[in-house]
Amino acid sequence: MARKLRFFKEQIMKGGLLPSLRSTSGTNINLDDVEVKLGELEAELMEMNANSEKLQCAYNELLEYKLVLQKAGEFFHSAQSNAMAQQREHEARQLGEGSIDSPLLMEQEMSTDPSKQVKLGFVSGLVPREKSMAFERILFRATRGNVFLKQAVVEDPVVDPVSRAKVEKNVFVVFYAGERAKSKILKICDAFGANRYPFSDDIGKQYQMITEVSGKLAELKTTIDVGLLHRSNLLHIISQQFECWNLLVKKEKSIYHTLNMLSIDVTKQCLVAEGWCPVFATNQIQDAMLRANLDSNSQVGAIFQVLHTKESPPTYFRTNKFTHAIQEIVDAYGVANYQEANPGVYTIITFPFLFAVMFGDWGHGICLFLATLYFIFREKKLSSQKLGDIMEMTFGGRYVIMMMAIFSIYTGLIYNEFFSMPFELFGPSAYECRDPSCRDASTVGLVKVRATYPFGVDPTWHGTRSELPFLNSLKMKMSILIGVAQMNLGIILSYFNAKFFRNDLNIWYQFVPQMIFLNSLFGYLSLLIIVKWCIGSKADLYHVMIYMFLSPTDDLGENQLFFGQKFLQIILLLLALVAVPWMLFPKPFLLKKQHEERHRGQSYAPLDSADDTFELESHHDSHGHEEFEFSEVFVHQLIHTIEFVLGAVSNTASYLRLWALSLAHSELSSVFYEKVLLLAWGFNNVIILIIGIIVFICATVGVLLVMETLSAFLHALRLHWVEFQNKFYEGTGYKFCPFSFALILREDEE
Repeated sequence: MARKLRFFKEQIMKGGLLPSLRSTSGTNINLDDVEVKLGELEAELMEMNANSEKLQCAYNELLEYKLVLQKAGEFFHSAQSNAMAQQREHEARQLGEGSIDSPLLMEQEMSTDPSKQVKLGFVSGLVPREKSMAFERILFRATRGNVFLKQAVVEDPVVDPVSRAKVEKNVFVVFYAGERAKSKILKICDAFGANRYPFSDDIGKQYQMITEVSGKLAELKTTIDVGLLHRSNLLHIISQQFECWNLLVKKEKSIYHTLNMLSIDVTKQCLVAEGWCPVFATNQIQDAMLRANLDSNSQVGAIFQVLHTKESPPTYFRTNKFTHAIQEIVDAYGVANYQEANPGVYTIITFPFLFAVMFGDWGHGICLFLATLYFIFREKKLSSQKLGDIMEMTFGGRYVIMMMAIFSIYTGLIYNEFFSMPFELFGPSAYECRDPSCRDASTVGLVKVRATYPFGVDPTWHGTRSELPFLNSLKMKMSILIGVAQMNLGIILSYFNAKFFRNDLNIWYQFVPQMIFLNSLFGYLSLLIIVKWCIGSKADLYHVMIYMFLSPTDDLGENQLFFGQKFLQIILLLLALVAVPWMLFPKPFLLKKQHEERHRGQSYAPLDSADDTFELESHHDSHGHEEFEFSEVFVHQLIHTIEFVLGAVSNTASYLRLWALSLAHSELSSVFYEKVLLLAWGFNNVIILIIGIIVFICATVGVLLVMETLSAFLHALRLHWVEFQNKFYEGTGYKFCPFSFALILREDEE
């Protein structure tokens, strides 16, 4: 049935039709009836195609025959005219007998008995034009020049009856003498694919044959047109039902493929299937099997039993249209192992927030939010349509983009930027000029007259010479705080993974030293940033961190932020140095010790295979004993330790992209506003103003709302995959893929 449907689809496409998406038949269709119907339609359509091909072949042959009659008739007509002219010339010469100018040979030829003259035979037909020269040479060589070939060019390409392709051809007539020459000519014609047609040298018969051929062509044309119309009507009927039949066959075929995966019971009374299913769906599966037994009146009941296996189960997360896109982002990095902590739960909030930190403008956020609302309000209509690749991705992530827009509005209010313009939304600025004539674009002439601006950046900072240094320092330190917080979250999640899988080695020799190392350095830097903000100190934090390593015992001087800071720095530095060998040495030796004790028969808690920082690459030899390579274990742990130590520095630096892209977005927005919109406004010309507005809108949409959105999205993706998920997420599992008609149909469309 699938083969027949493929044949129907091919014929429908050749006929210039498209399968109708709306079926005229009902949903309750009997498969046996469909099979009979498809067989009848296939036989009818194949018979139509065969008859059409025969008629078309006969039509093409008659067309070629007509061309031969016309072109070859011109040859004979020309030859007859020349013969009559020679006859008249001969008679004129006979009247002047004895003339010195009369040729003796001509008189001898004319006086020869006509019964003794040799009558020449001829073969006519069409030969492809590209082979005509080779055809002529072969004829000359094969008959040693004892033939006369005459060719005429056919102006338009003709359809070859055999190959059914349009070919440029020449009409030929070959004159010969003798049966031997004729047999050679016929063989050469067959070798060159020349189509031969009978021809009479009688002009009367030629006209009669042309008339008969023209009549047959008209009759065949009418018959072919009627057959094509009938075939088109049949294909139209098939196209109306095609999608319904195709859907039914695909479903039945997928069911049979699934049933073929089942095995026969030992008693050969029933089929046995083993597979995975979510625990919460066991009751639903049992109810569905019970309903299936009742509906089918089966004599054998279905038994559902949970099997215990050592195989690793697939991973399945229940998602909806809101969380599906976020889970797909996480799964693109790697599917979580069974019962491993899912980063998607935290990514729902952290991903759009990190995007918004780089895209902080509540004007741009509103534009992005309105564009997303279009997809959300029309999701029922758009979900049933075939969109392009880019539109399909945008529509699939509409709720992620909505969250990104909402967070961008929030961070834009904090930055106090609306298309780079500040607003006093939460009250007046805390600063005023010392005198009314103060118009200097700096904060030197400003005095604080009110309480601090309640939310976000004070609007007075925007447009001053101090704006960039102020925002530069603010966003840089804010990026470090966010990065250290998210990396700590990743390490804490590794603790919950280890605790769930009862892996004490990972807790004591991975989680604890990693927390100590990271927070002894960058956690301490975050503490210094917060303390400096609280007390308003002017200490150089980078100087503090550098000399914490180079000269830990030196006096801090004006860089001291609190009492006992130098002593605390020495302790933190020692803890960071101790944490490195703590991560490196104990775990490999303890693993070796546990392996030896297991082989001595002592009872120890087994290692879990879900160890995401160190998985033993052991296998069983021919005697069934586990092999343990201490060198591989130690090298693996060394690599992991170096990766974490260096990654703690590089990952923290990587979060500075939040600061860089946020400043870039703000400065680009400011440039478009000042150099395009305000510049056009300054000309006091309506046309220039309209052009400036159009350029500003195009630049805002094209650069800030499209390119900057994509850039911030990719950078947020990188921060989650590399800086966050590598702290705890192994991602080496595989997805739970249940049997689904929708999934099968989607795969067929792709």
